[in-house]
Amino acid sequence: MGLGCVLEVDVNGEEVFLVDKKILSSFSGRLSKLFSKSTMTAGNLKVLFHDLPGGAEAFELMARFCYNSGSISITPSNVCLLHCIAHFMEMTEGLSGSSPNLIEQTEKTLEGIAYWTWSEILITLKQCQNLFPVVHSLGILKKCLDSLVGRIALVSDISPSTSSPDSSTGFRFSCDTRSTESTKNSYNRNSWFEDLAVLNIHIIEKMIETMIFRNIDQVIISRFLFYFLKFQLSKSPSSEKCKIMEIVVELLFSLDNCSVSCKGLFGILQVASNANISKCHRSRLENMIGLLLDQATLDNLLVPAPIGVKFLYDVNLVMRFLRSFLANKGPISLTRLRKIGRLMDMYIAEVAPDPCLKPSKFIALLMALPDSARDIYDGIYQAVDMYLEVHTGLSEKEKMKICCALNYQKLSSDACQHLVQNPRFPSRTATQALLLHRSKFKNLLQDTDHPKSFNTSPCTYGDKASAKNEKQIALYADKLCLTVESEKIKSHLQGMQWRVMELEKVCKRLQTRMGKLMKAKIPSPGNPKSLPKMCR
Repeated sequence: MGLGCVLEVDVNGEEVFLVDKKILSSFSGRLSKLFSKSTMTAGNLKVLFHDLPGGAEAFELMARFCYNSGSISITPSNVCLLHCIAHFMEMTEGLSGSSPNLIEQTEKTLEGIAYWTWSEILITLKQCQNLFPVVHSLGILKKCLDSLVGRIALVSDISPSTSSPDSSTGFRFSCDTRSTESTKNSYNRNSWFEDLAVLNIHIIEKMIETMIFRNIDQVIISRFLFYFLKFQLSKSPSSEKCKIMEIVVELLFSLDNCSVSCKGLFGILQVASNANISKCHRSRLENMIGLLLDQATLDNLLVPAPIGVKFLYDVNLVMRFLRSFLANKGPISLTRLRKIGRLMDMYIAEVAPDPCLKPSKFIALLMALPDSARDIYDGIYQAVDMYLEVHTGLSEKEKMKICCALNYQKLSSDACQHLVQNPRFPSRTATQALLLHRSKFKNLLQDTDHPKSFNTSPCTYGDKASAKNEKQIALYADKLCLTVESEKIKSHLQGMQWRVMELEKVCKRLQTRMGKLMKAKIPSPGNPKSLPKMCR
């Protein structure tokens, strides 16, 4: 700054400046007050600043302003530095009555931000991130973000999003607003996602809050956050990745759940598994996934178990997903519930062969969803069969507890047949399954228990029906391959056969009685044509 300087200024330990005390004091209220109370002699003038915003670069700009009699070129690239140090050094009017006011000049420059280009706003924002939180408290950041989000809103209105949260990011600027008239300029052909992903997480956090306040499409917001996180995780040092991830999870959690990509959340979860994020943020991440569980795939759910856990897959994690899904405050449609049921059937079939999966955990998986989630239980039966095949050391009591998760009424006939002859299942289970399927027998018995009207020959009906039903019952019994252990079922079949025999006896008595009636009416008793055809 030239010879003859009488003031030594140490700026944040970065650099020492030698300046003229009188020149700087005439513009800076802070220095003026300091020297008015100071007892320093002319030969011992030294000032130390430990928290001067913008550091040595900002102080040098401020000194140039003072040495140039209050004149300096204020641009988007230095307005933040000048505005912050002007407030710090209290560079307001009134010190000498006619001194230029640096605060006023920087504020006037910031008022014209609506006429700045997109690139100029980005330059200012990049400078803001090095001065956070000072720029936030002074309102500079708000002015920049309001203008930035206004441009994004304009592009979003011109090209509204019709894609799903899982779609690729394809939003690009094709114009730049340089005035309130929205004058169009082809200033940048790159996606604004790419432009903003380089900003630090604190600026992004405030930007997202502004976007939500301005009602920007939340699908766009969530897609940008996923893009931003992916970019930052590839560039940021390991010490910062955890904090960035936590803030992004918090921001996604603040959005409408339907606007967030389930696939993207699973991607974050995969990274978070290797990061030490807080339990609170991990819980929020899992809760978001749980609410979108009907959009998940089997591969998403097959998350390896944490280190130290013997299970092959993280079954506890899936259980937490299910609890979040079922705890949804709004009504859950049957369609979504059935979709979850099919997904869980596939998942349970995958984990069932795991020899380390305890019966209590397996039962919890089987019974996690309400019965209405499945219209058929064949998938569950197959999973239970696989589990019993692998876990051969289970007691009868443990097997019965597992089988209690089956709804036998919703088993197909083929599954029921397989269960009855399956030696891995307890005999009582086979009995219960078949008894609950006795509607098949009841349909056969209805015809036997309630003979048709005598408008048709009873003998004809009796002969045909009894023979047909007896044959169907026998075929059905053979098909089920009843074991010796199923005494109740065997007894039931024997009872049915006894009833058929009784009906045959009734039919014979009716046949005899009908024959006598016909003989009484027809003089030629020896005529065989007088009897019904089937009774001859």
